[in-house]
Amino acid sequence: MQQRSAIASLIAAAALMTGASVYAADATVSPQAQAPAPTGEASYAGDAVVNSKVKAALLENKDLSSQKIDVSTTDGVVSLKGSIPSADAAQQAIQTASGVPGVKDVKNELKLGK
Repeated sequence: MQQRSAIASLIAAAALMTGASVYAADATVSPQAQAPAPTGEASYAGDAVVNSKVKAALLENKDLSSQKIDVSTTDGVVSLKGSIPSADAAQQAIQTASGVPGVKDVKNELKLGK
């Protein structure tokens, strides 16, 4: 599993470096031009990075760090699952996840109750 995470991180870094060098080489590219959405391993690598950042953000939040919240990410859409003690805590988890760069949307699958 660690090897897969390491490979995903390397792929993400390579994709970022390639994108930066292509942009630097062609200054005539419109800043409004959209690159196609990553697919396959590149998409997986991006989702893995976003997933890790969301988990870290939830752990850094003192009100949420003790909650068991499962996080999964597909194509930038984060799903939050688990039990949480209150609607306020659920809303805080959603807002925390939404604030992470790369998150396109958050699906709330949290259940109230401990």
